[in-house]
Amino acid sequence: MQFVFDLDGTICFRGKPISDGIVGALERLSAAGHAVIFASARPIRDMLPVLPERFHSYTMIGGNGSLAARNGHILVFGSFSEEQSAKLRQLLQQYDAAYLADGHWDYSYTGIMDHPIRNNLDPAGLAKQVDIDVHEAIVKLLILSATDMEEVAARLEELDLVLHRHDKENVIDISPSGIHKWSALQRLNVRRGEYIAFGNDANDVTMFMNAARSVMIGYHAELAKHATDFIPHDGNSEETEARIEEKLRELGSCPFGRP
Repeated sequence: MQFVFDLDGTICFRGKPISDGIVGALERLSAAGHAVIFASARPIRDMLPVLPERFHSYTMIGGNGSLAARNGHILVFGSFSEEQSAKLRQLLQQYDAAYLADGHWDYSYTGIMDHPIRNNLDPAGLAKQVDIDVHEAIVKLLILSATDMEEVAARLEELDLVLHRHDKENVIDISPSGIHKWSALQRLNVRRGEYIAFGNDANDVTMFMNAARSVMIGYHAELAKHATDFIPHDGNSEETEARIEEKLRELGSCPFGRP
């Protein structure tokens, strides 16, 4: 069976690396013959610091599906067109927006230095901060603040893009059309009903919709509609991690993850 894991708020918390307990549970899955895939909103470069180095060759999906990596090689699955990039830059300027724009590896950041997003941005110093016009292509854009976030969101809805609102950080998460975690899984030859998904947020919905089983960490109203299993998270990371480990033991010991 294939197991697909979101990272932040799902198997790692407060921007810290995955705990030793969960690392051990993932290793036991692999040892039992299950495939382990990581699928995050983070770009690949920002996934690496929260994963043990021995996991860096595992299959990863980054940027909500715009990027992937296999055996350490980066694959680009989608980017904004030149026309879309021009319209996005126009909106950023018009609404005096602070943002994080990701290219294939490097990034552009104009937000405040103590923003929660900034705390998880290239913590290992693997990339360069560049001007937004320098990128060969932009694969993902986060709008962190603007003079009118609701109006910006409405303007973005007029474009052919994929939007997610992250209310916790009050940001708008923008991906190219047709790009999401499930689209990336398909590109990696993962089939509907042949994997188990773990997630916690709106950007995990497409992944949950096509999974054999889906485990929601914490509560998210939209995601809950597609979850088959639920692990509460009340802020106590250690307790949540213990429940995740237990769930992985249960699913990993069942034939194809089914009861």
